[in-house]
Amino acid sequence: MAHQFWIGSYSPQSHGKSQQHDNHGSHHDFPHSPGHQGKSDRSTEKTSTTSLGPLGMETVTTLCKAPIASLDGLEDIPSNPSSGQDFGKENFETNGRMETHVPNGHTSMPTLRPQSRGLGTAPGLKYRNLGKSGLRVSNLGLGTWVTFSSHITDEQAEEVIATAYESGINLFDLSEVYCGFRAEILLGKVLRSRGWRRSSYVVTTKLFWSHKSEERGLSRKHIIESVRGSLERLQLDYIDIIIVHKADPMCPMEEVVRSMNHVINSGWAMYWGTSRWSPAEISEAYNNCRQFNCITPICEQTEYHYFQREKTELHMPEMYNKLGVGLIAWSPVLMGIISGKSDDGIPSFTRASFKKKYSSLNSAEEDSIGKEGPPWYGSGNPRHISDDGKNNSDRLSELALLAEKMNCTSAQLSIAWALKCDAVQCLLVGAATSSQLHEQIQALQLTTRLTTNMMNEIERILENKPVRAPMISTLALR
Repeated sequence: MAHQFWIGSYSPQSHGKSQQHDNHGSHHDFPHSPGHQGKSDRSTEKTSTTSLGPLGMETVTTLCKAPIASLDGLEDIPSNPSSGQDFGKENFETNGRMETHVPNGHTSMPTLRPQSRGLGTAPGLKYRNLGKSGLRVSNLGLGTWVTFSSHITDEQAEEVIATAYESGINLFDLSEVYCGFRAEILLGKVLRSRGWRRSSYVVTTKLFWSHKSEERGLSRKHIIESVRGSLERLQLDYIDIIIVHKADPMCPMEEVVRSMNHVINSGWAMYWGTSRWSPAEISEAYNNCRQFNCITPICEQTEYHYFQREKTELHMPEMYNKLGVGLIAWSPVLMGIISGKSDDGIPSFTRASFKKKYSSLNSAEEDSIGKEGPPWYGSGNPRHISDDGKNNSDRLSELALLAEKMNCTSAQLSIAWALKCDAVQCLLVGAATSSQLHEQIQALQLTTRLTTNMMNEIERILENKPVRAPMISTLALR
């Protein structure tokens, strides 16, 4: 469906010529009159008529077809003049992103512009609906595992939060167990001292874990007590999204969804979501919500980086299309390993370096990360060798060379690569200092330079693109 609109232009012409044109019976005042319809060209999308305008000037009126206006187009318009986006370049929109055509033979890559401090929305930052809800979140969010760790002072943490907010990031993710409740307490103090409008930011916190093993789980008692405790520590009237950190096989799904529904109906939270749930568990929760008339989850938090791709790229698009569940991805730089700041171990002040301190979560994989490094890194770990026998650290070295050619860091390339995935609606990044956060925000500018050829080159290096298993017909097996 298209709207019709009229564009009028005036050109100096003789009055007699215009009057003579009028005397021939041209229906210029009413384009839908029979005379006009008989002369219109059905093969084109515009029709021109001529009439006498004011001051004896000839009016050329053109009927054009225009698409219905959509607010989605506003995502590609910078919110402030200082964003520096050049609309004079040849570009086009693909799946909500602006792609720039690079001439063939162009070898030098432009340097990423430093993020201006305190000037508003960062270049490339966009806001999208989370899942099929009405909640709008920035495509880059701040994860606070490292920001509120014990190694970081309160002043440094507040500076990181302020930098994120001033850059346009509106989603802050944390958990009740981050640094022994310190994360929620400090974030609440920062939000209250800064005096930001409550409607301008989104706070997500997670529940399930506890510092005492007998207090963990998803029972109605634990869910309600955890939410009340988080509200008290954050000093907020409500939490935007409550994330269930892990599925509980010992608790009925009906109890979980009814408890989350009670939390939302009580005004303690606006939405709820899941983290590290399998597609089957998400579907079970959705079906229980429909059966018992409860509010459905709007998002899933999942790990997404070079070496963890299957769930995000294959299963989450299906969850979104069928159930309306959006995706918040975390750890795009593999807990700091992909940053390339250390060639022989885990870099300092990264999430992986803090894992050992929080090994009380009683996860075998998390304990191994704190002792040996993540399963994708370290020659002592057999999972460090992929199925084709190629060392994953060699792949990271090749990607580092590619990042050098593009005048960016390895971390920026990894973040931009993750943002190119259509399923990712919000990508969580972590930072210990404001300079680290500025560096990661600059990766937003890199997404337009990741052309099809660049993405194919990354796929050639990784050689791990997930492929959906072929459908097997039961009739063919009979």
